[in-house]
Amino acid sequence: MGSLRAILKHPDDLYPLVKLKIAARHAEKQIPPEPHWGFCYTMLHKVSRSFALVIQQLDTDLRDAVCIFYLVLRALDTVEDDTSIATDVKVPILMAFHRHLYDREWHFSCGAKEYKVLMDEFHHVSTAFLELERSYQEAIEDITMRMGAGMAKFICKEVETTDDYDEYCHYVAGLVGLGLSKLFHASGKEDLPPDTLSNSMGLFLQKTNIIRDYLEDINEIPKSRMFWPRQIWSKYVNKLEDLKYEENSVKAVQCLNDMVTNALIHVEDSLKYMSALRDPAIFRFCAIPQIMAIGTLALCYNNIQVFRGVVKMRRGLTAKVIDRTKTMSDVYGDFYDFSRLLKSKVDDSDPNAKITKERLETILKICRNSGSLNKRKSYIIRSEPRYNSTMIVIIFIILAILLAYLSATRPRLVLWKSLCH
Repeated sequence: MGSLRAILKHPDDLYPLVKLKIAARHAEKQIPPEPHWGFCYTMLHKVSRSFALVIQQLDTDLRDAVCIFYLVLRALDTVEDDTSIATDVKVPILMAFHRHLYDREWHFSCGAKEYKVLMDEFHHVSTAFLELERSYQEAIEDITMRMGAGMAKFICKEVETTDDYDEYCHYVAGLVGLGLSKLFHASGKEDLPPDTLSNSMGLFLQKTNIIRDYLEDINEIPKSRMFWPRQIWSKYVNKLEDLKYEENSVKAVQCLNDMVTNALIHVEDSLKYMSALRDPAIFRFCAIPQIMAIGTLALCYNNIQVFRGVVKMRRGLTAKVIDRTKTMSDVYGDFYDFSRLLKSKVDDSDPNAKITKERLETILKICRNSGSLNKRKSYIIRSEPRYNSTMIVIIFIILAILLAYLSATRPRLVLWKSLCH
């Protein structure tokens, strides 16, 4: 019922939600017939539906390379994340993972659910990898080797300082940015940007995920996963897990705001990176996750629910971002709106209020100076619309017609659930 209420509260979410659903079904039909490629694209849809949607826009050769790159790194991440694997087993696997890409027989059982399937049948990924152009293979192998070594380093080392935090995020996400830039360049569609910009693209996304996923990581069984740097959290509590206890709510929110402020430092580089992209499909591929990240930070900031449950953008707003992000003007507009939303939540009594506002003002100034803001109508910040009973009835009639169309090949109940969840 929560999703139904969301649609009633934001009826204009309905059209982009339906478009997103149709696009997802279309993407599922584009899965190649070859067994190894079929496995790879099917697995891509299972481990990341939103990523699978955006990747479909890329030209075939680049799309295949990015798909394999993503699955290889998800597999590497699955090994790192599995806290049941002994360190003396895990570290050698991480260090040698790049060599397994050339072995059509290699697999390693770990992870859970779809990730276990990915690891058990990794030979399909290796087979597909070996069919890529050599320039793509070299880029993927290089990043996999560097990331595996970095992950292995932090298996035996805690994130103590903010420099450690940046280094860890570089290994697990900044290198993804560098790798994608190499793939874009190898395709001939983009120039190779400075590594600092590619790195910031990854760090901004990773730090957002680390902030959002605090509760899931701290409650990991059999062992907690702790990525928040001690240099930050020790200013507020004695142990990182203390942030989730109700008696520490005030300190927890202050620590959270400190973490968000730390993440904002990467936005300027991210905007520079995106503004230099030429290919429309590559641009959307890069821009949509970045907008989702600033939107997520705006929701997380000053929000105690980060320590109580899941905080994420409503699905309708996500659908709007995917549907409406086409140019750099859209990016500037969305970053401006979400930064304004975040700034409106800053309490002057917060220990980091001054620096938070300074970083937000830097972002807002970049967006204003782009000259793009007067060319768009915001769908993020505006007064809540009021809808009478007649309008609600009309909305449900439209919804029924759309569902009838969509249910031609699938049961209506399944479609309704997938649309609303």
